[in-house]
Amino acid sequence: MKLITVALFCLLAARMWLQDVDGMSMHVSSSTCCFTFVKKMISLNRIQCYRNSSSSCSNPNGLILKMKGGRESCALKTDRWIKSSLQKIKSCP
Repeated sequence: MKLITVALFCLLAARMWLQDVDGMSMHVSSSTCCFTFVKKMISLNRIQCYRNSSSSCSNPNGLILKMKGGRESCALKTDRWIKSSLQKIKSCP
């Protein structure tokens, strides 16, 4: 009987701990971070707007480009073509 009580207590304690850890996670949504970046220039008429990636991402120099079809791509702010194109692309709301 004692073994069952101890096992039940351990399961309940583990469940509460997992809920605690999940609530405090430092998860950054993939939609705010860039992990891969385009290598070639994207035509400006295909880009609807851009936004900066989160400063908590592994590479905060990323720009998330929203395309007119709804897809998103990432580019580096330091790429020459992006630097010259930013003045022609509006920022996403």
